[in-house]
Amino acid sequence: MSTASFDRFFEITARGSTLSREIRGGVVTFFTMAYIVVLNPLILAGGTDSTGAHLPLAALAAGTALVAGVMTILMGVVARFPLALAAGLGVNALVAYEIAPEMTWADAMGLVVIEGVLIGILVLTGLRTAVFRAVPTQLKTAIGVGIGLFLMIIGLVDAGFVHRVPDAANTTVPVELGLGGKLMTWPTLVFAIGLLFTLVLFVRKVKGAILIGILGTTVVAIIVEAIAKVGSSATNPHGWSLNVPTLPDQIIDVPDLSLIGQFNVLDSWSSAGWLVVLMFIFTLLITDFFDTMGTMVAVGQEGDLLDSEGMPPRTKEILLVDSIAAAAGGAASVSSNTSYVESASGVGEGARTGVASLVTGALFLVAMFFAPLVKVVPFEAASTALVVVGFLMMTVVTQIDWSDYTIAVPAFLTVTLMPFTYSISNGIGAGIISYVVLKAATGKAREIHPILYGVAALFVLYFARGPLEAWIA
Repeated sequence: MSTASFDRFFEITARGSTLSREIRGGVVTFFTMAYIVVLNPLILAGGTDSTGAHLPLAALAAGTALVAGVMTILMGVVARFPLALAAGLGVNALVAYEIAPEMTWADAMGLVVIEGVLIGILVLTGLRTAVFRAVPTQLKTAIGVGIGLFLMIIGLVDAGFVHRVPDAANTTVPVELGLGGKLMTWPTLVFAIGLLFTLVLFVRKVKGAILIGILGTTVVAIIVEAIAKVGSSATNPHGWSLNVPTLPDQIIDVPDLSLIGQFNVLDSWSSAGWLVVLMFIFTLLITDFFDTMGTMVAVGQEGDLLDSEGMPPRTKEILLVDSIAAAAGGAASVSSNTSYVESASGVGEGARTGVASLVTGALFLVAMFFAPLVKVVPFEAASTALVVVGFLMMTVVTQIDWSDYTIAVPAFLTVTLMPFTYSISNGIGAGIISYVVLKAATGKAREIHPILYGVAALFVLYFARGPLEAWIA
């Protein structure tokens, strides 16, 4: 393929981008997501199935990187959109601690495959796109703003700048600044310095500001760790959140792909009961369905890639690849893969096309072999990008009509509940339910798209799944 053909296929020039910006954006997205290669195996390996079996950590790490790499490249080629995919946080915990204990690991991963196939059918029939179009444009804007705040809180928590107050503490305050209300750790200081450094670069419009910020903060972190010997937060409450920034003894490691294909789509129905299985599939379906919708709105909004209806280009292709990724995650025993909102960090760096996804995907594939190097970048360095991008996504909040309470209240609930409940789906669900109720209650039922009534009803079931599961049990 010639350079001109490559440019036309990915619409690099048409979207006002350049190849260097796409490469930078892809690298930034990878660094803000690379933690999943370490974190997903830790979450899944921490659970046991009905036989008491654990999944092997090394194979989980290799499978996580492989599926993320292949699916992200597929997103770049098919949808040509700067969106990266990997094992979904929250969904992996659901699989590890709620689904797997009721059956074998193979059965649990089989349910993930079923869920991915069902979402794919919804895409091919046009229903998933229709639901997306039914959501009002201003509510889509609120989804993007909410995800911006969600990214910020993820960054602050991952960096240790914000901590959850221990349950035993004699206080009603759920979170606090640093530890005990004080910023008293070396990692937090590194994050604060790195964030200010990145913001200065960003305000001064330095090209590659976010990437330079991540790399520069990582260098500072390595120096601090070499001097202070802080260690991991697993052994020291003042330690690094996940990755300890030290140069590894081993650079290359052979990937273990033994978990690929270890799934079963039939036995779970008899071992756990069909009602329990259906509830699990429904929860997985709702979570993946709406998380992706919110993510692609947020990423498209950040890159100014949405049309007048708030739709990104090649919406159907984006959703189809996302559904394939969900099934692929189950087939590789690494849980459902989904679109990552951290992709917005690459878009904030300038990415506008699928070329960035090619870069991110290629780096994930390389990470299978260079996993020790991935562990060098700590949360405290990567999280600086999430805070900066959170600010950028917040700027469109002025596009919401705050004088019309029938849209302002749902928008408010959408924006606030995402960070406060640590869930994109919860924010979207609260927004849609309140929108339908308030419009109907004020005599504006005609403004409600008929599909939204059904979506609101599904979200009512989603929020009521706790009592429903207890009743089924």
